[in-house]
Amino acid sequence: MPPSTFDPVVHALVQARRDGTAPAAASLAALLQDADDAYAVQEGVARQLGWFGTAPPLCWKSGGPSRDAGLSHAPLPPAGVCQGAADIGRWPWLQPRGIEAEIALRLAHEVDATLAARLGPGDAPALVDAMAVSIEIVDSRWQEALDAPALYQLADQLCHGALVLGDWAAFAARDWGLQECRVQIGARPLVSRRGTHSLGDPAFLLPAWLRHATRGGLRLPAGTVVTTGSWAGLLPAAPGEKVTAEFPGIGHASVQL
Repeated sequence: MPPSTFDPVVHALVQARRDGTAPAAASLAALLQDADDAYAVQEGVARQLGWFGTAPPLCWKSGGPSRDAGLSHAPLPPAGVCQGAADIGRWPWLQPRGIEAEIALRLAHEVDATLAARLGPGDAPALVDAMAVSIEIVDSRWQEALDAPALYQLADQLCHGALVLGDWAAFAARDWGLQECRVQIGARPLVSRRGTHSLGDPAFLLPAWLRHATRGGLRLPAGTVVTTGSWAGLLPAAPGEKVTAEFPGIGHASVQL
């Protein structure tokens, strides 16, 4: 494969994951011109670190600030995905930790590019069999952390650190505008939100995510998971704190930092 202009970005992110040294995104300014470049960096990092081999990624994150904005997507390294209560206090982190409380969705059927291309917003939920509460731990490989340019955050797997999934529950239509989200972080005050998903419905992103994830002929098998964006924004959390996210009527997830 011939060298590309964004190879230095791939190299910087790979080194950051290997040795824990955060590079400066500013030192690589203007190497990424658009989202396609950032997605190519994601793929380059995954390839060099051997995350997926020849298999498709089985866990993703996807989302956006509104239905009118473009959605962003990232495959997640399998070593950072935990099912059930997790203790990640000994994991290496490059930045202060933040957490996002989300809903993850699980595919019931295989999806290929042909099927993904014809999906509308009302079609995709039929492809989902289960949902679970999830907690994403946000981390960044860049010195600038969440102040890094948006394309560089996208290239860095959308600042993904780890993902904790609660128990799976059957997926069914519900009034997401009434759905409550409760987050307890250590002894801090309880955070409670209702109907605050940025897209109004976590399943709204399924067609765009599936079209992205099946590019290049990939076929996503049944059981593939996507987590769909925060309900309470990015919440600070410190080492030693226990985090619990609850969505009444769906379930809960917890992680010890």
